Amino acid sequence: MEWKLERIARRKIKTEEDMTWENIMKRLAKELKRSRRHSLQKANKMPDVGKNSYYRFKSNIAKRSAFKFPVASSPIITRWQQIHESNHCEGTFIESQSADLSHLKTPEKTLEILAPSTVPIDTCTSETQQTALRHHNYKMTAQVKNGWKCDVAKKQLQKFLIQWEFVQEKGSSETVAGCETRINKDESSNQTIFKNQTDSINLEVRLHISGLRNDYYLNILDWSSENLVAIALDSTVQILDGEKYTVIESINFNTSSKYISSVSWIKEGRCLAIGTSDGEVQLWDVETKKRLRNMLGHKSLIGAMSWNHYILSSGSRLGFIHQHDVRIADHRIGMLRHKQSVCGLQWAPSGDVLASGSSDGILNVWPNDPGVTVHCKPIKTIPHSSAVKAMSWCPWVPHILAVGGGMKDGGLHIWDVNQEKSIKTTYTKSQICSLVWLPEREELMTGHGLPRNQMTAWNYPFLTKAINGCSHQGRVLHLALSPDHQKIFSAAADGTACIWNYCK
Repeated sequence: MEWKLERIARRKIKTEEDMTWENIMKRLAKELKRSRRHSLQKANKMPDVGKNSYYRFKSNIAKRSAFKFPVASSPIITRWQQIHESNHCEGTFIESQSADLSHLKTPEKTLEILAPSTVPIDTCTSETQQTALRHHNYKMTAQVKNGWKCDVAKKQLQKFLIQWEFVQEKGSSETVAGCETRINKDESSNQTIFKNQTDSINLEVRLHISGLRNDYYLNILDWSSENLVAIALDSTVQILDGEKYTVIESINFNTSSKYISSVSWIKEGRCLAIGTSDGEVQLWDVETKKRLRNMLGHKSLIGAMSWNHYILSSGSRLGFIHQHDVRIADHRIGMLRHKQSVCGLQWAPSGDVLASGSSDGILNVWPNDPGVTVHCKPIKTIPHSSAVKAMSWCPWVPHILAVGGGMKDGGLHIWDVNQEKSIKTTYTKSQICSLVWLPEREELMTGHGLPRNQMTAWNYPFLTKAINGCSHQGRVLHLALSPDHQKIFSAAADGTACIWNYCK
């Protein structure tokens, strides 16, 4: 497997600015078409294919003659005309046509998440915004017709983006064609999605992504101790800088026969484990951009993985859990078994026990025994009423495990694994798709599905709501915490990913 440059693959992630550009380009094209139709109707002329073609040919001939070019395509061209054509400036008819075409679509570039944009992407705009956009369309059209280069038009469009943002910030709540757009008058709280009297979660950047699978049983997001974010999008893993929010590397399998079903960073270094839908476990060194090894053994999709130093545990859809020692050639040193598919795996921070959850609602706790076989029995078994996927060990209290219930359960359970008893349970009336502990605040953050697709922060151990609010249009399938415990990465089924700053 070779490392591929991202520009040969389809774009996976789009920023707010990219989406705004695409919407504006579409509006520009519609306005140009509408203004041309209006001018024809005003002149009592209907567009005709034959007349239109002849009109364009005639206007082209006139413009070429104005620049002293040959009047028609002919083999007889004088010497002075050839010299004039070669020394002519960039404002010719041919150049202006090229600039016009390049301006009407977003230029291709390598996959890169740009700086955060505060321009919201809405399905509709207010009348003020439409008027400003229409006025700018005519201005841009005139500039391109006068032969301006594409980069000049691009600068004007960037200036318009700033003006458009200013109009939105100064606007108010309006309803256009049945769609309501609420604009905050307080600029300081423009990106605060939900808050209470003392705490708030501020949106730092919103990413538009494509290829994220809407599968509850996958684990395809992880944030490393080196401040790198790995997110799997179909058959590609995008690696983002956790500080600049830009894609720095990309691992592309270049195949449609399989996809990436789980990712997990090793706690020490920059080694990334990738599980695939056909049962492969691949290890990649992100720093050297090389695949270290491909570990076989599973015969089905790998939905969850977890590291314990140099021991990697991987769980498959057939219910098997393989223990891999990545330092030795014969990597598979142990095997465990569930009756149904494994969708959650978490080693305890102490490394003494492994928690596993399955689709039939069984939570098992296994001992740290490298030589275990498939006949090994778990030391603890705790049943639930639905799938056990969202789980995480408490980082400051040993043997405390938080489990989020699935669709039929909807409960947030805090278990004391040693005593096999429930410390606290609260029911959320929604599917809990993901959860992370917030050690700096001694809280839990959960990501939910229907009906609200919200993110909720809970005080530990009483499980009272610290913050509750809606942030995504689809269920929040994945959550990851930054190494400094200050930021949260959320990825949802609606094709968006957000990075939040949880401040007090």
